[in-house]
Amino acid sequence: MNKFLKLSFIAVSVIVLGGCGMRGGPEGDVIGAQDRPEFNPQEVPYGMVPCPGGTFHMGQTDQDIAATMSNLNKQVTIRGFYMDETEITNNEYREFMNAIREDSLDILGEEYVMTRLYPDTTVWMRDFTYSMGDPMMQYYYTHPAFDNYPVVGVDWNAARYFSDWRTKRKNAFLVEDGQAAMPDFRLPSEAEWEYAARGGRDMVTYPWGGPYLRNAKGCMLANFKPGRGDYYSDGYSYTGPVGQYFPNDFGLYDMAGNVSEWCADAYYDAAVPVVWDLNPVYNNDNEPRKVVRGGSWKDVAYFLETGTRNFEFEDSARSYIGFRNSMIMLGDRQRSR
Repeated sequence: MNKFLKLSFIAVSVIVLGGCGMRGGPEGDVIGAQDRPEFNPQEVPYGMVPCPGGTFHMGQTDQDIAATMSNLNKQVTIRGFYMDETEITNNEYREFMNAIREDSLDILGEEYVMTRLYPDTTVWMRDFTYSMGDPMMQYYYTHPAFDNYPVVGVDWNAARYFSDWRTKRKNAFLVEDGQAAMPDFRLPSEAEWEYAARGGRDMVTYPWGGPYLRNAKGCMLANFKPGRGDYYSDGYSYTGPVGQYFPNDFGLYDMAGNVSEWCADAYYDAAVPVVWDLNPVYNNDNEPRKVVRGGSWKDVAYFLETGTRNFEFEDSARSYIGFRNSMIMLGDRQRSR
């Protein structure tokens, strides 16, 4: 008898005979523990898109104009994962802040200091000398007009706390419903981020391919600084609402421009040749510099390139750095052909 057909029959038998105190299969076969929580094939988490696993060349694909030599090409393999369709918005982060005010002990397991997690709105004044950033400081996080804009002023540690809260919030519901817990929401590794930004296109300059920054109709393809003193040619002087430009081939928005994004990795100039070529990540708790990727509304085009690396200190919040979450895919999902 086919193993899987026989297993189904045995499982039914175990349920029927379980009341008699029988353990294991009725014929003494090993059939696996029968008290496991229900787990259907992993669904795409709300607000995320699948990034099927694959192999790509990680690293600079255009001229290294800064001569950093920090992202030389290296072929690596990435397992499948899910990633947020857009950056975390002000209103999504506000849900987090409201929740931990009400029940931080129940959800996070400890009392977090609010001042470490609340977005630092003063970044709009501190990041740029002699610039009138006070209207942004006053309204960007608090006013409903900016609800769908990416949250900024959040440091690397706060982004990780958000990820922990999001995991515990979701899994508390699933477990109460008798379902298996989902994998953790977390910051993406640098390699995952770059793989996702390329959208399945190997050796491309930008998430949309490249090498140009406008489409055939002359429209800008991202929110960045097109030229000296020019911030508005792409339609926004500062950040813009998430998802305003075309997504890449994975369905991800704003992988270039709008705000740079925190990654899980510590920054190290020579990380590329050091890390493994399967799901690479560079962990170093003693390194305060953390990787940021993607470029932002105030950056020139070089920082929008999929292969450009940058960093910020983990306890530094900026008006041009946000984040999004990723989650591993349980079981490889093959790239559609």
